[in-house]
Amino acid sequence: MLAIAVVIAPACDLIGSAKVSAQSFTHNPRQPRPTRPKVANHNQMLVQAVEVDYDYNNQRVSAVGNVQMFYNGTSVEADKVIYDQKTKRLHAEGNIRLTDAEGKVTYANIMDLSDDYRDGFVDSLRVDTADATRMAATRADRSAGNYTVLENGVYTACAPCKDNPKKPPLWQVKGARIIHDQTDKMLYFENAQLEFFGVPMAYLPYFSTPDPTEKRKTGFLMPAYSNNSTYGYAVETPFYWAIAPDYDATFNPRFTTRQGVLFQGEFRQRLINGSYQIRAYGIDQLDQSAFTGQPGDRQFRGGIDTKGQFALNDKWVWGWDGVLLSDYYFFSDYRLAQYKDPLGSFLSLPTEAISQLYLTGVGNRSFFDARTIYYLSYSGSQDKVPVIHPVIDYSNVINHPILGGEVSYKTNFTSLSRTTAAFDPITTLANTNGLCLNASADPLARIPSQCLLRGMPGTYTRLTAEAQWRRSYTDPIGQIWTPFAIMRANAVSASISNQPGVSNFLPVGDTQAVRLMPAVGLEYRYPFINVQPWGTTTVEPIAQVIIRPNETFADWQPNEDAQSFVFDTSNLFSVDKFSGHDRVEGGGRANVGVQATTQFDHGGSVNVLFGQSYQLLGMNSFAVQDSINTGLDSGLDKPRSDYVASGSYSPNRTYMFSVRSRMDEQTWNVQRFEAEGRANFDRWSISMIYGNNAPQPKLGYLTRREGILTTGSLKVASNWLITGSARWDLEANKINQYMVGAGYVDDCFVLAANYVISYSYSAGTTPPVLNKTYLLTIGLRTIGVNSIGL
Repeated sequence: MLAIAVVIAPACDLIGSAKVSAQSFTHNPRQPRPTRPKVANHNQMLVQAVEVDYDYNNQRVSAVGNVQMFYNGTSVEADKVIYDQKTKRLHAEGNIRLTDAEGKVTYANIMDLSDDYRDGFVDSLRVDTADATRMAATRADRSAGNYTVLENGVYTACAPCKDNPKKPPLWQVKGARIIHDQTDKMLYFENAQLEFFGVPMAYLPYFSTPDPTEKRKTGFLMPAYSNNSTYGYAVETPFYWAIAPDYDATFNPRFTTRQGVLFQGEFRQRLINGSYQIRAYGIDQLDQSAFTGQPGDRQFRGGIDTKGQFALNDKWVWGWDGVLLSDYYFFSDYRLAQYKDPLGSFLSLPTEAISQLYLTGVGNRSFFDARTIYYLSYSGSQDKVPVIHPVIDYSNVINHPILGGEVSYKTNFTSLSRTTAAFDPITTLANTNGLCLNASADPLARIPSQCLLRGMPGTYTRLTAEAQWRRSYTDPIGQIWTPFAIMRANAVSASISNQPGVSNFLPVGDTQAVRLMPAVGLEYRYPFINVQPWGTTTVEPIAQVIIRPNETFADWQPNEDAQSFVFDTSNLFSVDKFSGHDRVEGGGRANVGVQATTQFDHGGSVNVLFGQSYQLLGMNSFAVQDSINTGLDSGLDKPRSDYVASGSYSPNRTYMFSVRSRMDEQTWNVQRFEAEGRANFDRWSISMIYGNNAPQPKLGYLTRREGILTTGSLKVASNWLITGSARWDLEANKINQYMVGAGYVDDCFVLAANYVISYSYSAGTTPPVLNKTYLLTIGLRTIGVNSIGL
């Protein structure tokens, strides 16, 4: 029926997904509106009114009093409606309410339109769209079936005040004229001004935005501003180009006051089985002196960043990630890629970029993953970073029992190379005098008592295969017996370069070796269950015995993937406690402990676990000094391990508490302790993690490490939010990293300010330097979001 095409465009839909976010502050989510069913076009009009007059001489129909008219999914309500069949004009007066098939509601005092809605006018117009945007105008004129011009128009995406609907909304845009072009699906604002609470704040001579039906539209995006000591003040003016339905491009030049123009561009394409994107950066620096003595001291700097993923079928995907830079500090200097979001990098600034090509398959009981990886170091130590070519993993669980038990197997193939040996100091002397630097000529340089060989130079290839059989029995009194058998084989080929100091840790030259590690074991559990009116408690003693030969080649085989090791309750009952494939646990061992779990009838649960591990026979793998001292100072490097314990308590969904600890088996001194607590209420949330670790001199930790990491947020009012994070080094007695922020958030407006302190890293052994960042974010729903970083 009546079709004045007045619609408002969400600017964030300009690119399908907004390029700039409001960091941790975003618009409150809106409930998805249901899809309205399509109404059949019967070209029949249904009219209901108090009085209907037919003027057959003049071919005019008049409906008066509570008029309701339905036509092709559109309804019109008014005090009076006149339809002239000669001129094919529809005239409505008084309390007009028009609802179209898409849910848009138009209010007016007078409407006069042709019956094909190609031209006409509306006086005292007000429009409520289905996406909760609103417009008003003194008059709207429609012509050529395509253009609608609103005189003295007002637009907002904010809901009216419930207590006082006449009160100005939080923000609105007023325009002398607002033109809607339905063919191009664009809205044009002329002589517009932005108002907050009815007070003008900004004047816009002209701007345009797509209408809501257009999800991708060519045009300029919201500009962004930043400031940095090396490139000065900067403004970015993104331009989005919707080239075709399946691909687009974004050009985002950054104009800086000190270095000139940083050109940025992105191309994206979605295909039937996947998608990919390519980003490119480049700048001809005007002032190289800003980077004197740094990697950026060059005229041209740039880079390429790309990624993609495609599905071969419902089980297989392949893809890539790629980064290529003119210098490793380019992203950091210009706050690009991972460095662009200062809040996202809080406590975890990236140390390298990953380029990889991968193939992954997932079956019902199997998994396959193959990839080649190139790590681009952000610290300048590229020659000490390995190139992975490739790493392949495959695992499978046979779907039928063998000898009554479950059989599984897995394989891993790893091949890597490194140009220069990577040493880490583990003593104050080595750190102070640079004894672990590759250029050091000191006689004490690069020896096991002063350094660790973190990465071997040369080429290293290893194939690992493992098969496991396991079966559980439950006897008549409830005891659970689980025998298991494992066979693991490693085949190693290494060509280690004879660089200074390397022979102190590993045999140089070509080496080939095969290592077999059979293991048989038995796990015993006997759960005792006690049922009370208030809940159920289960106490379960656990014992595990594993028999196997000594680990061979542990002290001279390179260790590339089993360097990380922490002994706690999470791996107390692991048959092999090493994290990777280069090391394998040998010798006879017993792991014992007791676990207790209480489940309360009114919700909540408590779980505690306490245990210890014993070396029964043979060589203790965790007492072997390999090139990086894996296992030493871990609590397992003695016949009777340290005690480990953990506990967790969750009374409901609001609270969660957990503790983890390792105590010396002779003195009961705490060697490692972690406590974590979380609370999440309607108005506030907080989390706190406390860590206390004893010195581990053989790993390079010469002093006790103790600290607290706290994060929290508080909703101080219905729309006001305060957030913060801090890390407190208790040993140094100082807060060395923190972030505070505050913001206003509702369904149409975002205002957020953040202050961030975070680390930046430079080449060599220079300590990390603290950065201070200020970030201001302003967002208007459907118009856009803008961030200013200083």
